[in-house]
Amino acid sequence: MTDGTDRPNSPQPGPASGGYGYPQPGQSNPYQPAPALQPAQQPGQGFGPPPADETFPPPVPDAFGSASTPDWQAMADATEASRRKRKRLTIGIAALAVVLVAGGASWFVLGGPDGKNDPPPAASSGSPSGSGNPSQSPDKTPEDDSPTVPGEPNLLRDRSGKMGIALGPGASLGELAKRTEVRFKGTADSYAQGAEAAVDVTKSFTVSTRAYNVAETGSRMAVSQGDGVSYSFELGFEVVNGKKAWVFRVQTGDKGQAATAQQVVVDTVDTTRQWALLTGTYDAEKKTIALWVDDKQAGQAQVSGIWAGPGPLQLGRARHHGIWSAAWDGPLDHIRIFDQALGQEQITGLKNNKTGKTKPTHSWLI
Repeated sequence: MTDGTDRPNSPQPGPASGGYGYPQPGQSNPYQPAPALQPAQQPGQGFGPPPADETFPPPVPDAFGSASTPDWQAMADATEASRRKRKRLTIGIAALAVVLVAGGASWFVLGGPDGKNDPPPAASSGSPSGSGNPSQSPDKTPEDDSPTVPGEPNLLRDRSGKMGIALGPGASLGELAKRTEVRFKGTADSYAQGAEAAVDVTKSFTVSTRAYNVAETGSRMAVSQGDGVSYSFELGFEVVNGKKAWVFRVQTGDKGQAATAQQVVVDTVDTTRQWALLTGTYDAEKKTIALWVDDKQAGQAQVSGIWAGPGPLQLGRARHHGIWSAAWDGPLDHIRIFDQALGQEQITGLKNNKTGKTKPTHSWLI
């Protein structure tokens, strides 16, 4: 085992902000002098050429120019009628705009953009690495599919039991298009803790999670149980004999010594920056532990039993020699606990998010 000290991690810079746009060419000059009024235009009509639907009397022939007087009253009446027509049209457009704006505001208040009244998203048949989300039944409410306990945004909801998992100050939830994941930063305050022990280690069990590991060195545990002098079990990543490996380890003695720990290790697969389904099983009858990566068994080991140390389920850390260590760096989701040791067919179903009749006793973020 390593000494459990955390390695520093470097936060990634955030995305650069975008710039501002610029005015487009071809805009009119608001300070350009207006053309002079034409004789046929009255004050208040505006500047520029007359509207397309407005006509003027034909010019009077020169031969009769001195003998005829323009009908100024008729021209004024026509101009006033055109002005009233344009005014009614303007008022109508303004009223329509008010109605549209009011309707849009009502939609916004009633929950359009914030999603409160949006239709539920379509059920997903799969998510990265072949794990999908359960279908939503017509009788379900949005709270039924919430990853957290209603009114408790930092408490993961148990989809199969009644045990919530509280997020530590350095852990956070990541909302993606079709799923939610819990994210850890590889620091001492980045963890999540259950209300109690989720696994009875004196009996057969299976613990499983989808894991994305960012760390290249150190000991990094995705799931463990115990808060005394030592863990009872831990599942995650570790450098073993100079090689990066997935590991499932159990403690058989109550002192937390390396000599009383038993483990299964696989160092022949990629362990960083890609999703993997990690599953550890314990068969209490055969007294064997096994580690599965995706749906392939990496190996198994004989044990005398597992020490039932005190303390609840942990995400993102493990208890080593009376201190917290092995801080996980990366996201986790699809966390499940079973009260039996799953076999090949069941774990293949687990990888495809189809557990069939085998129901977990606890599950989070599925």
